[in-house]
Amino acid sequence: MTTLTTQNPIKLVQITDTHLYGSSSGTLLKMNTQDSMDHVVKILKENEQEIDLILATGDIAQDASIDAYKNFISTMEGLNAPFRWIPGNHDSAAVMKDVAMGKDADEKSVRINNWQLAFLDTSVAGQVHGKLSQAEIDFLNDTLSAAEADDAIQHCLVCLHHNPVKGNAGWMKDIGLQNRVQFFDTVKQYSKIKCIVYGHIHQELDFEHEVIRCLCTPSTCIQFKPNVTNFALDKVNPGYRSIKLHEDGSIDTEVIRVTGYTFEADFSSGGY
Repeated sequence: MTTLTTQNPIKLVQITDTHLYGSSSGTLLKMNTQDSMDHVVKILKENEQEIDLILATGDIAQDASIDAYKNFISTMEGLNAPFRWIPGNHDSAAVMKDVAMGKDADEKSVRINNWQLAFLDTSVAGQVHGKLSQAEIDFLNDTLSAAEADDAIQHCLVCLHHNPVKGNAGWMKDIGLQNRVQFFDTVKQYSKIKCIVYGHIHQELDFEHEVIRCLCTPSTCIQFKPNVTNFALDKVNPGYRSIKLHEDGSIDTEVIRVTGYTFEADFSSGGY
């Protein structure tokens, strides 16, 4: 586990669902995912200074290729900030681990000042839905239990890819975290848990569930329309989330989207 002492408040950035390909010409529903991420990174550079850590919360790649992950790492290195990544349903956890060899990208916990951050793997090989294995549940229990016993750690934040709360569109009912009840039964045991951060459903959300703040962040490519029955893309631009963690446990956050640019996408698509 890395331990960092940084500024107050702690500055985090969440980037999620980049869906990169091994080739920079790869498209997802007609949107070039490398180009859309590059636009997001451009505004990120313009808006954020002194980033303490980047949270890359899954679906880094669409094709799970070595080159896609290398492209992502190259882009992150241009931000001059450390990052941690976790796999999503389109990723290969094994390939990510191999590509991250010698780096800290796949580290599962980071302590920054009086905050403990934990990173969970919810991916299930060959499936769209997510599930926490018993090993991941054990890791979560061990991490949060150790934090409870450490007076120097006052607050905890947990990152995962799959939505641990039911999605707001009808077609999303089977794609989230399958053992979400077990997940919340686990985190509710610990008083220091302050926030859950996730991706997967390509939307901006900020709400409380089981008295824990939950943040979902837009993809850096296509966006999913909320509150519909069947699959539909939303005509809002890609973005990222800026998160400030304060010493007293409070959190300031905002989603910043690309402006002044129109992205091409297949808005008539019934799925992908």
